[in-house]
Amino acid sequence: MDRRNMLRATVLGAGAVALPFTAWSAAYAAPAQNATGPYGPLQAANSHGIQLPAGFTSQIVARSGQVVPGTSYTWHSAPDGGAVYANGTGWVYVSNSETSSGSGGGASRILFNSSGAVTGASRILSGTNNNCAGGKTPWNTWLSCEEVNLGRVWETYPLGGTAVVRPAMGRFKHEAAAADPDRRVIYLTEDETNGKLYRFIPNTWGDLSAGALQVLVAGSATSGSFSWAAVPDPDGSPTVTRSQVSGAKSFNGGEGCHYSNNTLWFTTKGDNRVWQLNLANNTYELAYDDNLVSPGSAPLTGVDNITGSSFGDLYVAEDGGNMEICVITPDDKISVFLRITGQGSSEICGPAFTPAGNRLYFSSQRGTSGSSSGGITYCVTGPFRT
Repeated sequence: MDRRNMLRATVLGAGAVALPFTAWSAAYAAPAQNATGPYGPLQAANSHGIQLPAGFTSQIVARSGQVVPGTSYTWHSAPDGGAVYANGTGWVYVSNSETSSGSGGGASRILFNSSGAVTGASRILSGTNNNCAGGKTPWNTWLSCEEVNLGRVWETYPLGGTAVVRPAMGRFKHEAAAADPDRRVIYLTEDETNGKLYRFIPNTWGDLSAGALQVLVAGSATSGSFSWAAVPDPDGSPTVTRSQVSGAKSFNGGEGCHYSNNTLWFTTKGDNRVWQLNLANNTYELAYDDNLVSPGSAPLTGVDNITGSSFGDLYVAEDGGNMEICVITPDDKISVFLRITGQGSSEICGPAFTPAGNRLYFSSQRGTSGSSSGGITYCVTGPFRT
């Protein structure tokens, strides 16, 4: 038996013994498999070097180190995690800068009118370090996360307001955040080879100044049940947060996360996986694993940022790989949605849809130059499923 089939048998076997029969069909769908994409095959690369399905177009919104067209603001280096916010007259795209405080850091925003034209741009967070990913809150703030040892979460205000640090959310190598309005918690990933998955329970929903930090506790298998345990010392000193709770489950390089409909999806780049937490019954499983794809080769490697559409499709960006954004459909099929050519030393970051769902913003962090000063932020428009 080859490694892929052995892993497949191990995963299915673990699922078979982890839950009672009554939970089988709901909790243990097979990890996503290759299929024809919902939008058809990729076309030849366009003038931006992007391969898209028929009917989709792209535009360059901003370039690092250059003034955002239509504004006086210079776009930041190394654009990373992002989100979109409706503002009454159009929308705002927010993007992190994954550089040190000495060379930028923080986050910026670009304002658009209802037709998608740029109307302004500005800085919303400065003086922070390696702001990698983050997450959008239901009260329209952006949680910008520092991916450094003892990193912090900063709550920023894309629609206006002054950024504030949220130390109660823990100090560790933060990656992404996802808000769960049903349970009134924020999930947090950690980019370490033995990183953990956390949730923050604010004392008051909508106020992140105080609350409890917990960590996911589970076995070593790729499926099963889980629980949450309190992190005794969220400031991570002298003992780092990931080492404080016995039995906390390790994940190899936590990256993006996305919440919808009683489910949390999060990615781990170290093993090219997308994990799925079924929050209604406290079970977890694999939604994708590059070693479990058959037939053919796995389309998604360098698994990184993740977002979802209103239709229920997941869009997963690659850090490296073939510089692709792949789509995982609700029936567990995976395909390539787009591919950026000629930028093999970069990564795709910050995918986020507009409220109408017909525009997808994202960045190539290092562009064609392979340097953080060469980042490019794009918008793809087309007949997305909504």
